[in-house]
Amino acid sequence: MEQIKNLNGISKKKLNEFISGFLDGIPSCKKILVIFPDYTRFDFTDRIAPLIAERFLSQKGASVDFLNAGGTHRKMTETEINEKLGFDKKPENVSYFNHDFDDNSSLRTIGHISKTLVSKKTGGYLNEDIDVTVNRLVLSDYDIIIALSSTAPHEAAGYSGGLKVFFPGISGPEVIDLFHWAAVLAGLGSVIGTVENKARDLINAGSEIIFKNISAQVYSFNMVCAERKNDVVPAGLFIGSGYEGFIKCYRAACALSRKIHVKYIDAPLKRVVQQMPDNYDEIWTAAKGSYKLQRPGVLSPGAEVIIYAPHVSVLHSNKKMQAQLCSLGYH
Repeated sequence: MEQIKNLNGISKKKLNEFISGFLDGIPSCKKILVIFPDYTRFDFTDRIAPLIAERFLSQKGASVDFLNAGGTHRKMTETEINEKLGFDKKPENVSYFNHDFDDNSSLRTIGHISKTLVSKKTGGYLNEDIDVTVNRLVLSDYDIIIALSSTAPHEAAGYSGGLKVFFPGISGPEVIDLFHWAAVLAGLGSVIGTVENKARDLINAGSEIIFKNISAQVYSFNMVCAERKNDVVPAGLFIGSGYEGFIKCYRAACALSRKIHVKYIDAPLKRVVQQMPDNYDEIWTAAKGSYKLQRPGVLSPGAEVIIYAPHVSVLHSNKKMQAQLCSLGYH
């Protein structure tokens, strides 16, 4: 694993030198896939993607594909992808892809997680084999795959980032449902801010199956950042390769994230107002304002949580899920 980190922020010059130095050490490649976090993630993908494009597109006949690991989130527009990746417009020999979790034609089943493990990690509530489905692109004949991810406390995975970009980031509905159910059954309050947990165990198990089916060399670029004055400040970047490399980068990123993103309070809170950013544009994502407060002891009994998000107009942008939420309710 290679890393650069600074709690006070990494300068643009040092970050560029670190990234470019690593990329220069990768043998020449003609076909590259970059998996990147979607619009709901705060990170510095826009400072990494142009360096990747510059490094590989300088070679004759090379192409770079960018795959948005959106899970169940809405698809990104080309304008949004350009902004996320730091491009004024889509470069030549570059293609953009949105992951569609509900499109069977874009998915492939490559194995399953045993019902024994599923039952163990869900406390016996679920007792069936779960198919591992993944976006077909990662199984194509790429020379290398670079997976960008960002690590911060996450209510369903303990921390975001790392292997989560594969499972459930570019997986099918069965996988996504299992992952979230495991977190809910364990209790979001006991999951958020933990490096290892039952949901993360399932992420690791599913991702290990995915890695066994990928022929390309896979690299993890795991980002940790701080937010200052509405800007993202790079604080750490951890780079590794292969399944074990992803695990090492994730754990190192979590250690840094804990120092930056975890806030300690002296007494439980009675009232909290969470002002949600524009990129949380559905109740589905804006509800994170509540989830982030679920650790025991953060809220006093009967506390009031106000999620201020006047820009939100739907429960979910997916019409099917919107209809189900309106029918069943959102609890």
